[in-house]
Amino acid sequence: MKFTSRPTAVVLGLTLAAAALAGCSEEAGGGSASGSEAGACAPEDVVLVGQVRNESNPYEAAWLDGGDAFAEQVGLTQDRLTYDGDSTRQQEQISQLLAGDTECLVMNILPNGDSDTPPIVEGAQEAGAYLVTQWNKPADLNVADYDQWLSHITYNGVESGKQIGDALAEAIGGSGGIVALQGILDTGAAKDRFAGLEESLAANPDVELLDDQTANFSRDEALAVTKTLLTKHGDELKGIWAANDDMALGALAALEQAGRTDVAVVGIDAVPDALTAIEDGTMTATVSSDGPWQGGIGLAIGYCVATGELAAEDIADEDRAWFAEQFLITSDNVGDFTSPEVDAADFECDNVFSRSQGAIS
Repeated sequence: MKFTSRPTAVVLGLTLAAAALAGCSEEAGGGSASGSEAGACAPEDVVLVGQVRNESNPYEAAWLDGGDAFAEQVGLTQDRLTYDGDSTRQQEQISQLLAGDTECLVMNILPNGDSDTPPIVEGAQEAGAYLVTQWNKPADLNVADYDQWLSHITYNGVESGKQIGDALAEAIGGSGGIVALQGILDTGAAKDRFAGLEESLAANPDVELLDDQTANFSRDEALAVTKTLLTKHGDELKGIWAANDDMALGALAALEQAGRTDVAVVGIDAVPDALTAIEDGTMTATVSSDGPWQGGIGLAIGYCVATGELAAEDIADEDRAWFAEQFLITSDNVGDFTSPEVDAADFECDNVFSRSQGAIS
């Protein structure tokens, strides 16, 4: 397994990182006790769980693969959970986890939507499990109000939405009609990315948003929605802005079926098929949030606290809820991302917040 990482990063071997983590944990580890007591867990007693919507989404599959790779570094395995975009199923899975032995349980969770995060947080707090969440949470839910909710990681969706919007505007020559494929509307990612598109439209007044429809981050839904939009807007349509790559790839499939080669497409996530499409010129741009890193970093933060190398109370306020680094990918730099190398130092206990771009305001 290779982690997607910054192309300029210093590359370290997995073995060295594993030794560093194991050494830290051996010094700090002790006998099993309550999960709320930082440093109470021996490394071998830690249980690692990663949960995403589904593995048919290449980005989310890569997230779980990253969790597996981190688990292997520290001599453990990750339990891979998926809930198929069903909030009820997600809550049921987590309730089952929290009903068991939670004293050394570490969870790296992608909540299905903002409203799904509070019950997950409350459950982990009550059970004494260590929790890291990513992407989705209500704006008024404060991580610092909880002991067991160690960190919430997200990305500046407004920035990424504007970046691909600007790339799309450039690709169509600065003017013309575009459509937007929105994600799951009850998610911060979908809301922020669309707000970024709106900023791009304001900066590119000759680009016209003809239509926007939700396709729920799904390739299949995007294929169907794009077919409808192509019929509706015909030759007026010059570009498609998609809030993730899975939808962008669905749009590309619809364009291929329609014989349209004159429509630019952008997305977000940097999944392998999207990178290939950028290389061959059928897709314009994407943004990488580095799914494998996300899968590893949430587990690494929890593992380091559970084993005592990182004290929860010593996590800085700005690292409780933070924006992580992301990268715009176009034909100019796609080669830097198609064959990435591992920067295993990201997962060392004294370096888990190294990609922070600042606190979520």
